[in-house]
Amino acid sequence: MPPAAPSPIMRRRRLGIELRSLREIAGLTGDQVIERIGWASASKLSRLENGRSRPDPQDVSVLLDLYGADAAAREELLGIAGEAGDMRGWLKNFPVMTQQQRSWAELEAGCAEISEYNPVLVPGLLQTAGYARVRLQSARRVSERAGEPEPADELETEVKARLARQTLLTREPHAPTYTAVLEEATLGRRSGPPEVLHEQLHQLCELALLPNVTLHVLPRDIQVGDWYLPPTAFSLYRFADPLDPETLAIEGGFVDVMSTESITLNRYKVVFEWLCTAALDASDTLSWLIEATGRPTGAAPASTVAFGPATAPTQRRRDSGRLTDR
Repeated sequence: MPPAAPSPIMRRRRLGIELRSLREIAGLTGDQVIERIGWASASKLSRLENGRSRPDPQDVSVLLDLYGADAAAREELLGIAGEAGDMRGWLKNFPVMTQQQRSWAELEAGCAEISEYNPVLVPGLLQTAGYARVRLQSARRVSERAGEPEPADELETEVKARLARQTLLTREPHAPTYTAVLEEATLGRRSGPPEVLHEQLHQLCELALLPNVTLHVLPRDIQVGDWYLPPTAFSLYRFADPLDPETLAIEGGFVDVMSTESITLNRYKVVFEWLCTAALDASDTLSWLIEATGRPTGAAPASTVAFGPATAPTQRRRDSGRLTDR
């Protein structure tokens, strides 16, 4: 079962932000800190403040002394430094984990709220084993044709690792609030073999009934905002600790981008609100999914038949208030 506490990676980011803030309050530049402490490498402080290195609690203690941190700040940040260095202990919470899936598991751990949009894929936290296997296998075919070396982990190990992440949604206590907006095309015939898609639709119906999960299907012909077209999939993560930075992940197929910049985050929050408002509400989405599972295997949804009218359930538009109304 994934831990409720943030991953060591998130602890490192939090520690780096706090240390940089204390340094700036103390009126010190990075070069001045390096000179006073006597560190041999000028990049050591930069890596620590940017969350790119495993913190040594002794180094953190020296910095806190230099910055004049009070007792409460020392206790909190030294505790975070200890958590930031215990990657091995954190990974023991998962029955199986791979490098590819770990980057996502690190983001998801400790989340209070996850919001995702995907125009072409069912998000990893919602996938069946069969759907995940198709997605991973097809991506490996691309890598093979591109002449890249074989992945370090077996395909089935990768599938199991992706499924291990999913127990986050039923974690007791403190399962995160999860919201996803899926384009209608996500659940179309191009997604995989008919039996795989049918199983995936059934699982989405079950997940939609969880009290902490809200799913929205976005019909193909529905206008979003002022004719806005989201260019790519993205996810927003808000953590249980309000001081941990909210994070945006932009999924680009073979390259993923992460950001904690508030300006960028706010733009995607607005887009996600528009998507939720345009999409079918939770009740109509469940009706849509149930109807889809009842269709003959391999049949296209009524709203995707060529030259036919969209016949998805009537929308009930409303403001989501998920992320932007805090």
